[in-house]
Amino acid sequence: MGTWKTRGLRGSSLEERINRTNDSYREKGLALIQKIPTPITPITIDKASRHITLAYFDQKSTVDYIGAIQGIPVCFDAKECAASTFPLQNLHPHQVAFMGEFEKQGGIAFILVSYTAMDEMYYIPFRDVERFWVRMEGGGRKSFTYEEVDKEYQVRSYRDYFVHYLEAVKKDLEWREAEGKQNSYF
Repeated sequence: MGTWKTRGLRGSSLEERINRTNDSYREKGLALIQKIPTPITPITIDKASRHITLAYFDQKSTVDYIGAIQGIPVCFDAKECAASTFPLQNLHPHQVAFMGEFEKQGGIAFILVSYTAMDEMYYIPFRDVERFWVRMEGGGRKSFTYEEVDKEYQVRSYRDYFVHYLEAVKKDLEWREAEGKQNSYF
């Protein structure tokens, strides 16, 4: 069980942009995606402000977001990375396992990685996450580099879609169809 101070606020700007995008997707009937709250148990509460100042995580969380896009189940995690190398320690084994199980059930799992220094964001399909993870478990790199990321999956903003990841989901679905991979949505 980890202890919570302010560390959980890292990436809140990214989270806010994703949440606003998800609100726009919902309003337009494109997708219904929800942020999954991380269950915590408060330890210390500031009585004056009624804010939790110290807490611990009740259980391991799965992913940040889960929902459906046009009837297709999706789950994803959002991460920020200041360098051009993304450390796989930023993902937890239970998260990778959950995403793998989600895909086996016919859903689509991915991570969104925001490379803050470059002001670029990418959709990393689970097949790539899994490849990087297996490589690490086999004694290889404990990270993946910016150069290894498929640049066709860059996520941009568009109007009120601050993190317009639906285009990348569409590309992923097209890739799956072309490869004859799971998901019987076509």
